[in-house]
Amino acid sequence: MRIGQRSSSIISHAFAWFIGLVWLIPFLGVFIASIRPYSEIIHGWWNVDTVTLTLDNYIGTWNHQDYPLSNAIPNSLIIALPSTVVPVLVGSLAAYSFMRFKFPLKSTLFMLTVVLIMLPIQAVILPDFLTMFRLGLWNTHLGVIILHSAFGLPWIILFLRNFFESLPMDILDQGRVDGASDFQIFYRLVLPMSLPALVSIAAIQFVWVWNDYFVALVMLRPPYQVATQVLPLIKGHLLIDWGGVAGASVITMSIPILVYVLLGKYYVKGIVGGTVKG
Repeated sequence: MRIGQRSSSIISHAFAWFIGLVWLIPFLGVFIASIRPYSEIIHGWWNVDTVTLTLDNYIGTWNHQDYPLSNAIPNSLIIALPSTVVPVLVGSLAAYSFMRFKFPLKSTLFMLTVVLIMLPIQAVILPDFLTMFRLGLWNTHLGVIILHSAFGLPWIILFLRNFFESLPMDILDQGRVDGASDFQIFYRLVLPMSLPALVSIAAIQFVWVWNDYFVALVMLRPPYQVATQVLPLIKGHLLIDWGGVAGASVITMSIPILVYVLLGKYYVKGIVGGTVKG
């Protein structure tokens, strides 16, 4: 039995490594293309007859004449950070209320929240656009932050409510016996115990907002364009600068990769906890 289990484990790990390597090949190609001149990659990044390493592609896209990443990356951060912090804070309060308290129409409101998760943003982008335009929030950071926060709230509430349900209720009840208010229980007990879930949600929401193209395309124009909007424009019209596109792609994807690297130890634990109940 042990030999069979060991063989099964080896096969599983080998398969996982194989899938991981397959997923890494496109990134490897983009990275290699980003650090070599255009003349060496025109016939394929795998051509290694001559290899010249350079940072010109990164410098060129960062200081691009028409669509500089030096402007787009800060715009993405200005939008992604508040669009992560705001829905996580509001969603955690709402999820705690759904888990802890009884109030009229509780089940109906929670079901409505779940239904909103299934609503595609493409179905409501036109009324959203008209609303933001009338409010003077079109082509502003604030308008996009509001939209991303609103669309992030339903799934964050569902995720955190499930995670809060898995917390030991006796500890929360003990806090009430000791004279703590509802907010003190939430702030001093629930949030510290929910750190893995909060970090996981923050990572997912940040990356989702960072990678968004559709909302930004509808709502933003220069000079407020984000990295995902600028990236396809760098390629040019008459001649595609593949090295520049590769360099811009690496710079753009480096931020979400860094987020997952820094928060990875909390990520899996939070994801598992958020799917325990519901």
